[in-house]
Amino acid sequence: MRTAGKIFVVSNRGSYTLKETENGIVTVPSVSGLVSAVEPVLKQQGGVWISWGGREAGPQTKAVRLPIPQDNPLYYFHEVLLTPEEIQNYYHGFTNRALWPLCHYFLERCTYDPKEWSAYVKVNNKFAAALLTEFSPGSVVWINDYHLALVPGICRREMPDARLVFFWHIPFPHYDLFSTLPWAREMLQGLLGSTIIGFHLEDYALNFMDTVRNLLGAVIDYENYTVSWQGRLVRVRACPMGIDFAAFQDLAGKAETQAKARALREQIGTEFVALGVERLDYTKGILERLLAFENFLQDYPSYRGRLSLIQVAVPSRGSVKAYQQLRSQVEEAVGRINGRFSEGHYRPVHYFYRALPREELVSYYLAADIMLVTPLRDGLNLVAKEYVASRIDEDGVLILSKFAGAARELKGALLVNPYDIDGTARALQLALTLPAGQRRQRMQALREMVRKQDLRWWLQNFHLGSAGPKSGEIIVPRRVIKYSARQKGTAVDV
Repeated sequence: MRTAGKIFVVSNRGSYTLKETENGIVTVPSVSGLVSAVEPVLKQQGGVWISWGGREAGPQTKAVRLPIPQDNPLYYFHEVLLTPEEIQNYYHGFTNRALWPLCHYFLERCTYDPKEWSAYVKVNNKFAAALLTEFSPGSVVWINDYHLALVPGICRREMPDARLVFFWHIPFPHYDLFSTLPWAREMLQGLLGSTIIGFHLEDYALNFMDTVRNLLGAVIDYENYTVSWQGRLVRVRACPMGIDFAAFQDLAGKAETQAKARALREQIGTEFVALGVERLDYTKGILERLLAFENFLQDYPSYRGRLSLIQVAVPSRGSVKAYQQLRSQVEEAVGRINGRFSEGHYRPVHYFYRALPREELVSYYLAADIMLVTPLRDGLNLVAKEYVASRIDEDGVLILSKFAGAARELKGALLVNPYDIDGTARALQLALTLPAGQRRQRMQALREMVRKQDLRWWLQNFHLGSAGPKSGEIIVPRRVIKYSARQKGTAVDV
């Protein structure tokens, strides 16, 4: 059945993971920033979410198309089946061993394998074929992220007049770096099948346009952020993703959430609590953060017994060797720090290797005097915004990496270079000694920005907007960027 005039979302993983049981297929809700952003739109307007449901396809396995929810469908989940070989070569291979490290500036971690590239091409064709069975004229197609960069080009050939919107959620690297990819031209040609291509930051948009100009010879209009390609005008947008501010604020205001936060602080048992929450990924700077915390306890001994760090590492890509090694390094660092500085009931680092549901996560945000968001490179980072939205008491300090995309927006954070271990330790000391009035002033400014540029703002300015710029959209002529958009603003760089 086709759905006319609706929204078709295409992404590697979607709103549900599918698991086979004796009683049939069970749907398990997924938790991610993309799901939080996209699912409310689908439920409101109707449509189809096309994604891999996490199942391995066998010879007799058939893809499913499920109503969501089953008893009163608001949209449909269209499963794309992947074989074990495709999962290994497309997902664990090309996307995670080539594109992910490349776009996060870890060139030494990149592996460019022709077999994995072939799997990437094959899987992108699978997603495109699924979309073509669903699409009807007048609908909007929203394709997400680096996993599916070829889908717009494939679909453009079959649907020349379709509105294909693509959002690239991770950093887009400089031309010199991206050009090391042997299939860079094919990737760019695929992306240029889009009507609109979105990025979080102007820097990423400019890097993309520079790369298209240098590798494909396309005509670029930097003033209006457009690419002329094969007789079409492709618009490029910079619009940082927001969060559902009201949802986090409401959760933080619930009595049970606040009770859990108080219980957590009592369990930790120290005067001050710092918090880190992210996937266990080498781009997130967890190991560097632990080293900084260790240096802090060494250099500021008066805080031993008074400050604890809660580190939540969400399992990620556990079958990949690099991630297995990182987990071992992180757990070794936790053990060393606790071995050096534990005394009596005091444990410096409380380490949790698991995911937290949103309700519990907000209680952690409320319990933390300091939030450490210190990735080595990050496309944006929604955790920083979630912490701010949860601080209804207008207290708390956000320490934020200058290499996170969100650093451009979150004025009032303490900005750090996560590679500077001593500098991050000094930022911790500054956060602990900021007067209450300064903490409040900074948090009020952060909350106002996150509230204004929330999830609805992002959807209106990017996905649901017209083809041209709208009021409040971040589209800055290139000649102005050097003097305005790239300034540090009022954030403190320590």
